[in-house]
Amino acid sequence: MSEPTIPAKVPAVMNLEPGDYYWCTCGQSASQPFCNGAHAGTDFTPMKFTIESEQKVALCQCKHTKNPPYCDGAHAAL
Repeated sequence: MSEPTIPAKVPAVMNLEPGDYYWCTCGQSASQPFCNGAHAGTDFTPMKFTIESEQKVALCQCKHTKNPPYCDGAHAAL
């Protein structure tokens, strides 16, 4: 698998508390947009990101953003 699966063509908009998170890069996680280990056996690895203070975010679910893990509107061209 060299291309990620596209689980959704809309961002996951949510409030996140401070802490470390792991964004799914393969698109196979059942816990989108977060990693659940479904990438095992592929070339994909989750992307760790840190939230410093509570904030509303729009996380990419199409896996084609140029600003991971955040949505940049790339899903509109898919």
